[in-house]
Amino acid sequence: MALKLFKGSNEPQCAHCEYAEISTDSSVAVCRKIGGIMQLSSKCKRFKYDPLKREPRALNLSKEFDKSDFEI
Repeated sequence: MALKLFKGSNEPQCAHCEYAEISTDSSVAVCRKIGGIMQLSSKCKRFKYDPLKREPRALNLSKEFDKSDFEI
């Protein structure tokens, strides 16, 4: 099930799961629920979304302004 908490969809994957502990080199996750090593992009039926593990995309702000941008 795709989660629509933010713009776009977040597909279930171990990198965003509440039960996953990400390794120090960020290559795999250790699942506390199934007790195994999982790839960050994999998923299982016990997936539970943890919004604190989400890394937001950087905003691309335009550096070009005109006078109308500063008018009220």
